[in-house]
Amino acid sequence: MAGKFVIDRAKKGEFYFNLHASNGERILTSEMYKAKGSAENGIESVKHNAPDAAVVDNS
Repeated sequence: MAGKFVIDRAKKGEFYFNLHASNGERILTSEMYKAKGSAENGIESVKHNAPDAAVVDNS
């Protein structure tokens, strides 16, 4: 199974999403969004920008 994005709603009514790895582990939690459409746009942004993202090791 591939990873998946899961949209949820916080107690205060704001939306956020989590990215889960193929093993079900949560590997990313977004910021809070006032509108569900904004959370969906955030998911699209991650999908679009992440494949070429550089890895920076500051250790």
